[in-house]
Formats: sequence, C-alpha cells, structure tokens
Amino acid sequence: MSIGVGIFLLTVGAILAFAVRDSWDAVDLTVVGFVLMFAGGLGIALSFYITNRRRSVATDALDPAVEEEYRVVEEHRDIKE
Repeated sequence: MSIGVGIFLLTVGAILAFAVRDSWDAVDLTVVGFVLMFAGGLGIALSFYITNRRRSVATDALDPAVEEEYRVVEEHRDIKE
C-alpha cells in the first residue's frame, strides 16, 4: 500500500465516520469509517517503514589500513614493465 492509498482510505473513512449520518440495519457506517481510517493510518506507517528500510544500505567497510594496502597493490599492478 502506498502513501496515496493510505491517504485515500483516511479520507473516505473520515467522511464515513464524521459526515455521513445515514445508516443501514446490517452495517454501521461510523464503525466502517473508523476501520478505514485505522487501515489508512497503518498503511501510511508501513509505507514509511518499508521505504526507509529500502534506503538504508548495509556497507561492509574495510579497515582503513587494509584498504590503504589494497590501494597500494592496485597501483603497482598498473605499472607496465
């Protein structure tokens, strides 16, 4: 679920919960509105969590001394005799 779908669910849920005063015998539209608002808020929170988790990159940093040694070896390989 993306952020846009979450906002849509929040909006429709708020309209059903606070603006619609019509009711059916089998369905309470206020409860449906609150459920949609909860689902929209949860969708937005999960969307932020998943997006931020994708952006964090695990790096395997080398020890600076080992990295420097690697660079020196690579420089010597480029020299043609």
